[in-house]
Amino acid sequence: MECCRRATPGIPLLFLAFLLLSSRAARSEEDRDGLWDAWGPWSECSRTCGGGASYSLRRCLSSKSCEGRNIRYRTCSNVDCPPEAGDFRAQQCSAHNDVKHHGQFYEWLPVSNDPDNPCSLKCQAKGTALVVELAPKVLDGTRCYTESLDMCISGLCQIVGCDHQLGSTVKEDNCGVCNGDGSTCRLVRGQYKSQLSATKLDDTVVAIPYGSRHIRLVLKGPDHLYLETKTLQGAKGENSLSSTGTFLVDNSTVDFQKFPDKEILRMAGPLTADFIVKIHDSGPADSMVQFIFYQPIIHRWRETDFFPCSATCGGGYQLTSAECYDLRSNRVVADQYCHYYPENIKPKPKLQECNLDPCPASDGYKQIMPYDLYHPLPRWEATPWTACSSSCGGGIQSRAVSCVEEDIQGHVTSVEEWKCMYTPKMPIVQPCNIFDCPKWLAQEWSPCTVTCGQGLRYRVVLCIDHRGMHTGGCSPKTKPHIKEECIIPTPCYKPKEKLPVEAKLPWYKQAQELEEGAAVSEEPSFIPEAWSACTVTCGMGTQVRVVRCQVLLSFSQSVADLPVDECEGPKPASQRACYAGPCNGEIPEFNPDSTDGLLGGLQDLDELYDWEYEGFTKCSESCGGGVQEAVVSCLNKQTRELADENLCVTSRRPPQLLKSCNLDPCPARWEIGKWSPCSLTCGVGLQTRDVFCSHLLSREMNEMVVLADDLCRHPKPSTVQACNRFNCPPAWYPAQWQPCSRTCGGGIQKREVLCKQRMADGSFLELPETFCSASKPASQQACKKDDCPSEWLLSDWTECSTSCGEGTQTRSAICRKVLKTGVSTVVNSTLCPPLPFSSSIRPCMLATCARPGRPSTKHSPHIAAARNVYIQTRRQRKLHFIVGGFAYLLPKTAVVLRCPTRRFRKPLITWEKDGQHLISSAHVTVAPFGYLKIHRLRPSDAGIYTCSAGPAREQFVIKLIGGNHKLVARPLNLRSEEEALAVRKGSPKEALQTHKHQNGIFSNGSKAEKRGLPADPGSRYDDIVSRLLEQGGWPGELLTSWEVQDSMERNTSSEEDPNAEQALLHLPFTMVTEQKRLDDILRNLSQQPEELRDLYSKHLVAQLAQDIFRSHLEHQDMLLKPSEQRFPPVAVPPHKHVSSFSSSLRTSSGEAGGGSRRPHRKPTILRKISAAQQLSASEVVTHLGQTVALASGTLSVLLHCEAIGNPRPTISWARNGEEVQFSDRILLQPDDSLQILAPVEADVGFYTCNATNALGYDSVSIAVTLAGKPLVKASRMTVVNTEKPAVTVDIGSTVKTVRGANVTINCQVAGVPEAEVTWFRNKSKLGSSHHLHEGSLLLTNVSSLDQGLYSCRAANLHGELTENTQLLILDPPHVPTQLEDIKALLSATGPNLPSVLTSPMGTQLVLDPGNSALLGCPITGYPTPNITWFHGGQPIATTTGLTHHILAAGQILQVANLSGGSQGEFSCLAQNEAGMLVQKASLVIQDYWWSVDRLVTCSASCGNRGVQQPRLRCLLNNTEVNPAHCAGKVRPAVQPIACNRRDCPSRWMVTSWSACTRSCGGGIQTRRVTCQKLKASGISTPVSNDMCTQLAKRPVDTQACNQQLCVEWAFSNWGQCNGPCIGPRLAVQHRQVFCQTRDGITLPSEQCSALPRPVSTQNCWSDACSVHWRVSLWTLCTATCGNYGFQSRRVECVHARTNKAVPEHLCSWGPRPANWQRCNITPCENMECRDTTRYCEKVKQLKLCQLSQFKSRCCGTCGKA
Repeated sequence: MECCRRATPGIPLLFLAFLLLSSRAARSEEDRDGLWDAWGPWSECSRTCGGGASYSLRRCLSSKSCEGRNIRYRTCSNVDCPPEAGDFRAQQCSAHNDVKHHGQFYEWLPVSNDPDNPCSLKCQAKGTALVVELAPKVLDGTRCYTESLDMCISGLCQIVGCDHQLGSTVKEDNCGVCNGDGSTCRLVRGQYKSQLSATKLDDTVVAIPYGSRHIRLVLKGPDHLYLETKTLQGAKGENSLSSTGTFLVDNSTVDFQKFPDKEILRMAGPLTADFIVKIHDSGPADSMVQFIFYQPIIHRWRETDFFPCSATCGGGYQLTSAECYDLRSNRVVADQYCHYYPENIKPKPKLQECNLDPCPASDGYKQIMPYDLYHPLPRWEATPWTACSSSCGGGIQSRAVSCVEEDIQGHVTSVEEWKCMYTPKMPIVQPCNIFDCPKWLAQEWSPCTVTCGQGLRYRVVLCIDHRGMHTGGCSPKTKPHIKEECIIPTPCYKPKEKLPVEAKLPWYKQAQELEEGAAVSEEPSFIPEAWSACTVTCGMGTQVRVVRCQVLLSFSQSVADLPVDECEGPKPASQRACYAGPCNGEIPEFNPDSTDGLLGGLQDLDELYDWEYEGFTKCSESCGGGVQEAVVSCLNKQTRELADENLCVTSRRPPQLLKSCNLDPCPARWEIGKWSPCSLTCGVGLQTRDVFCSHLLSREMNEMVVLADDLCRHPKPSTVQACNRFNCPPAWYPAQWQPCSRTCGGGIQKREVLCKQRMADGSFLELPETFCSASKPASQQACKKDDCPSEWLLSDWTECSTSCGEGTQTRSAICRKVLKTGVSTVVNSTLCPPLPFSSSIRPCMLATCARPGRPSTKHSPHIAAARNVYIQTRRQRKLHFIVGGFAYLLPKTAVVLRCPTRRFRKPLITWEKDGQHLISSAHVTVAPFGYLKIHRLRPSDAGIYTCSAGPAREQFVIKLIGGNHKLVARPLNLRSEEEALAVRKGSPKEALQTHKHQNGIFSNGSKAEKRGLPADPGSRYDDIVSRLLEQGGWPGELLTSWEVQDSMERNTSSEEDPNAEQALLHLPFTMVTEQKRLDDILRNLSQQPEELRDLYSKHLVAQLAQDIFRSHLEHQDMLLKPSEQRFPPVAVPPHKHVSSFSSSLRTSSGEAGGGSRRPHRKPTILRKISAAQQLSASEVVTHLGQTVALASGTLSVLLHCEAIGNPRPTISWARNGEEVQFSDRILLQPDDSLQILAPVEADVGFYTCNATNALGYDSVSIAVTLAGKPLVKASRMTVVNTEKPAVTVDIGSTVKTVRGANVTINCQVAGVPEAEVTWFRNKSKLGSSHHLHEGSLLLTNVSSLDQGLYSCRAANLHGELTENTQLLILDPPHVPTQLEDIKALLSATGPNLPSVLTSPMGTQLVLDPGNSALLGCPITGYPTPNITWFHGGQPIATTTGLTHHILAAGQILQVANLSGGSQGEFSCLAQNEAGMLVQKASLVIQDYWWSVDRLVTCSASCGNRGVQQPRLRCLLNNTEVNPAHCAGKVRPAVQPIACNRRDCPSRWMVTSWSACTRSCGGGIQTRRVTCQKLKASGISTPVSNDMCTQLAKRPVDTQACNQQLCVEWAFSNWGQCNGPCIGPRLAVQHRQVFCQTRDGITLPSEQCSALPRPVSTQNCWSDACSVHWRVSLWTLCTATCGNYGFQSRRVECVHARTNKAVPEHLCSWGPRPANWQRCNITPCENMECRDTTRYCEKVKQLKLCQLSQFKSRCCGTCGKA
């Protein structure tokens, strides 16, 4: 806006400049004068935590200026950041770390609390004093100061109160409450004086509870403070406060300062645990501690939300309440906790109007009157008090109190109680009738009825109430007696009366009448009416009266009759005898001294009625032994009818008689244990209980037997139930760790940690992390913290060594190891696996080099060729030639062909034969130094050999000379040398005859031949050479003998026959002539006539022979002397590469002649020991006993082995203990020497020459090392020892031996210089205590403790080498001590199949026919034994008629469909390298049968009901089995036998408990307890209690029952249907549900948890929720193209019926439609000049077209202007 004002002042421009801003919201009618558009939505928060800022924009719609701001701010994200997030200002500084400041990088730290400009980003370079302002403004939401909530917004510091509101100035009080008044905590201050002593070194100063703030303690004196803490979860901690500093103790910051004479402790709080400050005695003087802190009031009143409105429309009210809240446990507690603190003032309920909208039925103009006048408040209303629960002695009475509301018409209706909670509720219970109950009052005794001797006296006993009035209501049980015996000391002078004299009639009558007087009371009681007149006028008669159960109704003061069973106590007699005097008509005079008449009448009455037994009561127990009580009745002796018990004499009542009953054992029933604690405290847990089927055999023996579940008839009660079915608090739930990011060398593994809530249905609800208050478990951890194995790290290949043609590339390799810390380190190369040569060097081929027309002598390669022709005349071992010539040679000659080059690297020379590329083989060696070696010539070697050095090429032709000095033709169709040999053996002459060459060199028919030019250039000299050989004077016989020797493969002596050699002395070894000489002869011959050509050729050839012979004589000194000194032996190629076979065919010349005369002797190898040699020569020749160190240039190694013995020894070669495998590179020479061509690293090792004959053997080794590196002679054998006491092996072997053997491990090493040996076991160095001798290790009496990996390390200055031997201790097969594994295997294989384990002694299993069985073979040993099964001594695989399966690697044999043929002995044979073990088991097929067995226990221990049932058992092979197996068998008849028929000892007998007097709230129940003795006859007689007391304690006869409170769920009426709208016309209504006693006392809900809880909320239909969102049409878009167009519309919540707008929250159940949107977001076409806004006419009027921003948007309009 500011820029626009500067451009063009004035209101119209202000309006148009706003077109350049993008509007954020739709219009709103509520803004003043309609000038402003509606506020747009809030932007995203500038921070995600720690308090940020968000803004909202609006647009001015008026052409005039709008008052106010177009932007507003609010705070957001007001949640604390996690500790790892760091400081927000520090994050902004660190963002500049990678930006250079004055050409240098710095690490920036924040500079906070700048007084001049706190909202600029000032940072200080770490480690320097450099402070720089890196940005003029910090990001919105950054705190201005570190200890303040004020935040920077747009570069200005804005005040923020503790309520996180912008512009707010409210602060926290001392209690930490924002804008509080300090009432939620109390100031605690005090001082403590130490009272420490030698016996009491520590004492508590003060306990500071959780949540306290602003704590300060000062200790003065020598003692020392320390802290103990206890968190709300119970975790304890301690901090010694040993030094000055700031500590974090249980997440609370503690600032401690220590001075010589005092200590100061400060904690800002709030404390996150209970802190106990203690003092420790540190000096003789006393210390004083002063402390002050603010302690939170833990229990506080908390105001509830408003209850639902009292009316849905037309005006209602709603109230709040208050509840007492425990801050530590975060739950609501009883109100008395809050009353404890005087500071706690319970908030008064708040009342507010609600639902003021007119009701739909009214005219809509209802006036809302003040509530006190028009709408009276709800009030408490009580019913009358109930009758008192007790007529005296203090009772209670109750009434119902309910909350009622009176409407305008005066109608009173009951409403929810919370509406009346603004006043105290009236009491619903009060005491009553607290006066004393009536008591018996005894009058004075009457005079004794006699004047001498024994008599009676009487008294009147009255029931007197608290007013002193004679009334009823006293308990008859507590009434004092009205008569007693009395003795007059005066002696009588007449016979003494046997019975006391009854009272005279007046006294008797008065006492009886007073006794029977009774008044009606508020307790139901028997009220007798007056007696009727006597039924007779004289003599004995009867009187009757009516006895009613009546009660006094106090409120109406009327008497009501009740059923007889409502009155307690004995019912008074309704009939009695009466005496009407004598019937003689005389009225006797009453004489006090004579009452005979009356007594006589009473005696008659006694004789008329008497007691008799009448049957027994019902048995107290239905089974297991109960008691029956004899019924005693008062009978009329004459009529035998029942009479009132008062008519019978009480003293004559017969004794109580009991008898046992129902002695049979009880049927099976379920015994149920208590529920276990719930498995979960929330969500949905489980409770279990024990439920088992049992039956009681005898109550007197208390014998109970547990039975199988199927024997109980009733369904089994459940053993599990759900519990604690309510939602858990949110908690962290970590998932499983993911795999480690690396396999070694230290990696990271992650897991997902989610905040979830376990719901009451067992499901989980995923929640935002802020819902979980506990610290979040780690979601990342280190793993695989061990070193990686060493590995080669290869560099990139170098560039090709040549710029064209074929070259080489190399690369370097280092041995690397990644440590467990993740750091890579370079280690010794011996720790890495062997690296093949091909890994470090490889050939490379670039474009073929160009061949220029003129060879450049300066730059192009050159081959120095020799143009000669060579003809071999005598046998030689080896001949050397240079390329460029022709050679005609004898078979079996070794040929070395050299290719001397200049300006070319020799390793790049390539060879071809007959146009095919040559590579090294066993027969032909292509050396990397420019030469080719053919080991022993054979016919297939003839051909043209080509040497190539870049573009330079030279050839060499080799032809073979056969028998009769003829040239040998090359084999055409023979596939191998063996086939050629076979042909030669069959017909030597045919094989070696002269052939016509395949190219027609010697054929006279070819045109080329006629011109003297052979067709094949390689054959042009063949004719001349053939003629030369014919003229050369060859002894034909000798040549023939050579060929026969060749074909027979017969050995020759190492020296030639001297006579034969002498015959050849006149010839040179090899005739040499220049090609030029032979070309001249061919040219001369071609010019001669054809008929003279043969003659000329003989002449020219003879002349040639003389010239050659002459040149030979000139050099004879040089050529002949070496041949005289040492004739090379004739080399015979072996038939196969088997040294022992070829050696056996050879004999030395000495032994061939006179072997039979020499004595027999064992082989001996000749040793030629010298110092180790490192030879750089290309060919190394050495003898046994030496060490050879290969150099980089070594091309061949020849190992000699010379042995003597008779018979001649056979020679064989081994490398590192394994027989040498011969190849085209590793060769066995005719003299038994071993030659290695082009040695590689894999050839390094110990080579052993073994010489063997019939008498013994000898062997000697030679070490071949690489550049002097250490070498260990290793073997790869596996040695198994099961018997020998000692075993010796070379290192590298695997040793398997039994315990107790002595094991020697040899470690022969070599190296230049000599290598030093070190031994290890399982990578740990062995000490000197082990037996070490000359590199060998001796292990004596080995056991399983010696098992492991033994390593021999050889080291010298060139490196080190380690070889390992694994020592395994063999364990012969044996039976394991623990058999659980095999039993579990059997159970898992066939859970319901019979099984048996074999044993060395044998076991047995008896089975039904047709059954299946499992046989287990328990076995252990090392290595794991191999198991074979046998049946009847035969392998089970060969047994017919037996269906079987072998399972679990042989450990289990399953035999199916058993029959008689299947039974017998099965055995398992377990074998391993250490031994074998046989175990057996027998299967017996046998049937089931019933057996009448021993008697079961007697059913009773005494009495007359004891019986023994003979026990039936189902047997199989005399073993009891499940009776179900015998179900089909005939069951034998059995008869019970009487037993234990004897008197029982005295015992207490009890009847069943009576019913409880109350169903809840505590009642009592009683039973009768008597001491009885059960006779053998079965009759139970009562005996003295003392007899039972001696044996057992008397059982109780009264007990409490049903102690639980009488509780029930109570609930209020449903509230109005005015809850939040949850759908169209659908709202929620509530009611209160609470637990209470039947007396109306409210209890915690847990007390009613056993009862189903009624619902407290339900959906309801509400017209107020008949609402929906209504949208208007979109406004026109503000632009036709570009990025700035938007349009808006009105969105409001309206009532469906009235279509009037209502508050938007009523429509919140449906998503609110958008009220603005972008539109016409399309690029504006530059080619087409058109308007993109609808305000262009206004732009033109204001002459704003010259401004570029308006010109582009109003192109069409401004263009016309």
